Parts: sequence; C-alpha cells; structure tokens
Amino acid sequence: MKHSLLLLFSLLLIPGQSANTSDTTQTIATFSIAAFDPATGEVGVAVASRFFAVGAVVPWAKAGIGAVATQAYANTTFGWRGLELMEKGATPDEAMKILIRSDDKSDRRQVGIVSVDGKSATFTGKGCSDWAGGRNGENYAIQGNILAGESVVAAMEDAFLNTTGSLADKMYAALLAGEKEGGDSRGKQSAAIYIAKEKAGYGGYTDQAIDIRVDDHKEPFKELGRLLNMAQMNYSWNIAWTLFTEKKYAESLPYMEKTAKLAPEHGEVLYDLAVIRLAAGNKKTALEALKLAIKYNPKLKTQASVDSDMDVLRDNKEFKNLISE
Repeated sequence: MKHSLLLLFSLLLIPGQSANTSDTTQTIATFSIAAFDPATGEVGVAVASRFFAVGAVVPWAKAGIGAVATQAYANTTFGWRGLELMEKGATPDEAMKILIRSDDKSDRRQVGIVSVDGKSATFTGKGCSDWAGGRNGENYAIQGNILAGESVVAAMEDAFLNTTGSLADKMYAALLAGEKEGGDSRGKQSAAIYIAKEKAGYGGYTDQAIDIRVDDHKEPFKELGRLLNMAQMNYSWNIAWTLFTEKKYAESLPYMEKTAKLAPEHGEVLYDLAVIRLAAGNKKTALEALKLAIKYNPKLKTQASVDSDMDVLRDNKEFKNLISE
C-alpha cells in the first residue's frame, strides 16, 4: 500500500539519518545516467568523472525498485534513502522532494532517480558549478555538473534513446557520447557501471548483475569498455549456471550459448557449455564444446575425468580418447 508523503518524510528524519551528518568533503564533478530497462527488468547507473573512484560514491540501484545517482557535493545517504522511499511507495519526484527538503545543503546537490515503472526525476541545486543541469524522460534521468556545456547531457540523452542492445550497452553509449562532447570540463579519471536484476549475481544469491569500476586511469572510458565486455560475458554465465543448478537445463542453454559467443576461446566457458549441452541432452555438441575447452585449456582434462556432470559420457569412446590424449 502506498504511504503518504507525510509518513515517508517522517521515516527519513529518524535519528542517525539526517543529511546534515553525512556531508562529503569534495565536490564530485561528473556526468551520469540512472536508467531502467522494462524489457529485462535491469536497473542501474553509469557515471564518469575527473574524481577518484566515482563508482564508490554515485551509483545506487536495487532490483525491482529503481536507481539513484547522487553527485556534485554528494550526499551519499540520498542513494539508500531514495531507494528506501521508492520501496515504500514514493515516486521519483516524491522521493526527490523529501530528500531535498530534509537537507540543509540541497543547493549544492545533484541527483537523478528512476523507478521500475519508468518514472524519473533529476535535480540540480542552484549552487552547483557551471555547467550543471540534467534531462529526464521515461526510464532515464541524466545529470552532470562542471561540464563542458549543456551539449554533454543532450548527447547522452540522444545516445541512450537511439542505441540498441542491453541496458549496459545503452548507458555506456551515453557516457561515450557525453565524453565526446567534452564531458567533465576538468578532464577524466574514473568511471563505473552498476546494474541490478533479481537473482542475476553469482549463484543467484544476489541481484548484482554488473558492477565494474575504473577508479584511476588515463583512459577510463576505454578501460570501462574492456571491463564491460568481460562483465557482459560473466553476467550471462552467472544466469546460465544458476538455471543449471536449478535443473532448468533448457532455459539455461541459450544463456550459455550466448556466453560462449562472447568468449569463444575461454576454456572454462566452453567447458560449462559442454556440461549444459550434455544436461540438455545434446551429447554430440557437448563433445564438440569439450574438445574446444581442452584445446584452450588442456588442464581441463583432469576436471573432465572426475566431474560427475560428465558421467553420461564415461563409456563414450570419443570422450575416453579426449581425456586420455
């Protein structure tokens, strides 16, 4: 049941949660996007800055709830408090008003909020350094401060709306577009992408789908792109293996096939592809994947020789030859 703003406001003012007790000591000049993908249920934040380890401060997201980007003279409690407010029924606009109203330095804050129903809000305090501002629409909120100009957020918005692919692909494209337009006027140093989706983490025990950070790098955008390629592969792999452990072999296989396409020379990926193909009843293609796995990592022969997941192949001549060569 949706709570009233009065009740929500009172919840945010309990002892120990006052915004006055958690000021940062340095302005985080940055540009970010908080976004939701209704097709996948993914929600997250992408951010870049001339600031050390910006990913440790700005991005906050919770599966099934939404995402918050808190920056400028950042109040990091806005992250978890904003998510808590939305979880209790507040819209991004309502949550924003409560956060700003309860903060005596709100003129120096910048915040972006998006919820999993597509609603969004962005706020830039009058005390934020130029150029500072934001744009928001269905499923996204974009904001930045100490930027080269308004064209930075305009380019980010255009890239996000016109890029196909996963939420991570779209948010990364937004960061690249913002940087191309000048980005943070002081330069570049760090970047991060955080995405949450229910049971997307390792073993399905967490909702942490993608969590990559470049804390200090001369080319943080290039490095973030490299890490993103690995993270997308690992994300798909996690989902595949979680479904496999739940004995949902037919559901698991497409994710594992996708993982192998993203990492066609990764021995361990190909090994798990063999395992899941085998569980799905595809002995022939399982052996093909196992051959490639051992080609790229010969040490996997030992694992295959004792792995119970390979038991159905124990009497297979081709399998015997493969692990004994």
